Amino acid sequence: MNGPAIGFLETSSIARGIEATGAMMKKAGVELLMTLIVPRGKYLIMFGGMVADVESSMAAGREVAGDSVVDHFLIQNVHPQLPAAIKGRVKVDAVEAVGIIETKEVASAIYAADAAVKAADVTLIEARNQPGAKGMVVLTGDVGAVREAVSAGVATIRKEGMLVSQVVIPRAHEALARSLMG
Repeated sequence: MNGPAIGFLETSSIARGIEATGAMMKKAGVELLMTLIVPRGKYLIMFGGMVADVESSMAAGREVAGDSVVDHFLIQNVHPQLPAAIKGRVKVDAVEAVGIIETKEVASAIYAADAAVKAADVTLIEARNQPGAKGMVVLTGDVGAVREAVSAGVATIRKEGMLVSQVVIPRAHEALARSLMG
């Protein structure tokens, strides 16, 4: 397949991450969507383009970054809710059940968020880095959909040992809902 894709590369070195970003941009026709310095000196790169270009750029970035690569992956046909949830907390009109996926790394949370929102009718509130360089996905919807979404997200990262915790809160208290909506 050669459709739209988003690639993520996370390194344990800021300098190596910047060097890898340069190599990826030179390798193929991809667009740099975001770079982020993550606590503990990590560097996250998000880039997009056609699948073949993203794969080629990813290979170049991994080669340059070497053993500083913490995590990497490619998402084909990324869900439309994901980019906004990566950039910050998305405002929602109402919070019903709440699902949370906590991961050891930021990139894994983003991967889990895409799988979760594709699996069920839920709304992503956020999918991004948290203190301590962990990743966290927060989503809402009816309790059945939230359970299904959390299960799907967790399934994509459990085999890689990236899951820290998963939680489903069937009915969010008003105070919790306000804190998540603001």
